[in-house]
Amino acid sequence: MNEQQRRQLLDDVEAFCEEIRPREELCYLEHRFNEESITLAKKYNLFGMPIATDFGGRGADLRTYVDAIIRIGREGNGVRTLFSAHSSIGQYPISQFGTDDQKEMYLKPSSRGDSIMAFGLTEPEAGSNPLEMTSTYRRDGDRYVLNGIKYLISNGGIADVVIVFAYPEDRIDRISAFIVDTDGEGIEREDMTAKLGLPTCNTAMFQLTDYSVPADNLLGEEGGGFRIAMETLVSGRLSVAAGCLGVIEDCLAEAIEYAKNREQHGKPIARHQLVQEHIAEIEIARQTTQSILASAVDAKVAQDAAPGDRAIAAEADLLVAKAKYHASNAACDAADRAIQVFGGRGYSELFRPARHWKDARVCRIYEGTDEILKLKIAASLLGKEYAAFR
Repeated sequence: MNEQQRRQLLDDVEAFCEEIRPREELCYLEHRFNEESITLAKKYNLFGMPIATDFGGRGADLRTYVDAIIRIGREGNGVRTLFSAHSSIGQYPISQFGTDDQKEMYLKPSSRGDSIMAFGLTEPEAGSNPLEMTSTYRRDGDRYVLNGIKYLISNGGIADVVIVFAYPEDRIDRISAFIVDTDGEGIEREDMTAKLGLPTCNTAMFQLTDYSVPADNLLGEEGGGFRIAMETLVSGRLSVAAGCLGVIEDCLAEAIEYAKNREQHGKPIARHQLVQEHIAEIEIARQTTQSILASAVDAKVAQDAAPGDRAIAAEADLLVAKAKYHASNAACDAADRAIQVFGGRGYSELFRPARHWKDARVCRIYEGTDEILKLKIAASLLGKEYAAFR
């Protein structure tokens, strides 16, 4: 991607964000899915940002894509989750592990926005440890037959295609990954709306009952699903971290503007020292998050340039985990401080800090909980023999 193409993509993202903001705010107050996020993303050709132009995408390099997600994150994690689920963990495994035929069949329509993607790993009893999943598959001639329940799946209720992970029925072999079209018989989906936040994006559970997919829809090698899942989660965590940086940036801008215009005790509250403390802490969170995210992006770029190098891959995995942990916690704190600056008004969903606060909380859970990421970080320092889980 040359500089002109990069600039055009980021201009398109900016135009999308400006147009989506009033629609997103209305949908948030009405606690409903924002269907116009799909319409506008198609309008500005944003559904294939990181996908190669050969397969219908914009061909954005990782740094450009991350910059785009940071900007989208300022509009809220609800909007950002649509893109992360679609591109960072939906399209990503196909672009990295798919055959040319699979890329042709699935990346082109998904890059146009004609097909929405999702990633089906989590189950009711298999969250932080996906190896405990109970979904299964069996080979039946030229098809695979899948059974199981997937839970808390971003885009799960609107997705046309889901990357689904399952064990063979005899559980002798390892997990495999499948590209599953959702228009067949034997799938039941239910939107999950009783959420603390993210009302404007889709979260769902679905059950597959003797669901048949072509054998050609096996993604990667049979038994190679766990590796695909783990590598995809690195991509997902990076996008969560980027979105959280956007949240921090927006909280800072909102707090500064409000503090300058709100008067109490005869002067703008921006002149009160304890208000300045909150603003200073948000700025520190912004800069530290920006720095650690940049290190993680550099590490992921190095990994992509040297596929197969385990040491480089491990370094990228670790730095992305650090970035995701730091950014998600910093976003929660920044939103909390912005609420405090707004005072009573900050407690209302009519104002942006409250919405950010509710939405950012899930970022400490999905794509790797705080606890799992801290164990990963600690194990890197103590040595594998001290790993909490083996």
